[in-house]
Amino acid sequence: MPTILQSGAKRWLLVALLVIAVAQAASGWLNRYYLGVSIDIAINIVLAVSLNLINGHTGQFSLGHCGFMAVGGYVSAMLTIAASRAGLPPALIPGIFALSLVAGGVLAALAGVAVGIPSFRLRGDYLAIVTLGFGEIIRVFFQTFEPAGAASGLKGIPNHTTFLWAWSLAAITVYVVASLVNSTYGRGFLAVHDDEIAAGAMGVNPMRYKLTAFSIGAFFAGIAGGLYAHHKVFLSPTGFDFMRSIEIVVMVILGGMGRTAGVVIAAILLTILPEVLRGFADYRMILYSLLIIALMIARPQGLFTFVGPRKAKA
Repeated sequence: MPTILQSGAKRWLLVALLVIAVAQAASGWLNRYYLGVSIDIAINIVLAVSLNLINGHTGQFSLGHCGFMAVGGYVSAMLTIAASRAGLPPALIPGIFALSLVAGGVLAALAGVAVGIPSFRLRGDYLAIVTLGFGEIIRVFFQTFEPAGAASGLKGIPNHTTFLWAWSLAAITVYVVASLVNSTYGRGFLAVHDDEIAAGAMGVNPMRYKLTAFSIGAFFAGIAGGLYAHHKVFLSPTGFDFMRSIEIVVMVILGGMGRTAGVVIAAILLTILPEVLRGFADYRMILYSLLIIALMIARPQGLFTFVGPRKAKA
């Protein structure tokens, strides 16, 4: 069994967590708007990096990542709402929040397995249609699920997501995915990405690696959903529609498929850009779309393909 967690990556993770802890201590000085945007950036990093494992490193084409996010968000929010109504001691709140995030991530991972199983026989456009259908099924389910507020949305979610929670989990996500891909195990993902038939002939089990990619990617998407729910304190099924999944896919493509560092930069850029254009009022999203089109035409291979190698390291 290959060693996934490498000492160099662990040092970088510890440094990142230390910097995040210091920034959390100073976050009280930040404007609430800027603090909210910084948390949105961290959530989008988790989503983009986790989707990059599926689309970029394993070569699948998922358009239903927002469905995994919805599962994690609703499950986590319903658990913390139930805990708050039970009147538990405040000292237990961080632990309950952490458990709710894990529970949401685990159920999202199970959903990822359910989607990953059809991928054994499908690829390309056909797989994209299946994952797109899955995302819509999840959205419609929560739109009619009365315990989760149905179409009116889920209200009364505790505001537990802080700068520390969001950025710590973003750092952990980047660390786990990057360490996994840059290990000997990661060569299996790249083999499946490049040629499934050749990989199978060399003894690599494509089903195993596809299922692993979908389950891990869905787990972190569920974590992001939990962070999102406890940041916005309100969930609506319309927030997990097809366009939300497209936004995440654009982050992966713009950052460079299979390049973790590039995807992180793209997630930051595409979260900040709509806020920068907010002064243009009604024309904001038109300008945003035109900029995305221009960037895709100028750099169809991704803006940040020069950041980080695609090949795994032994």
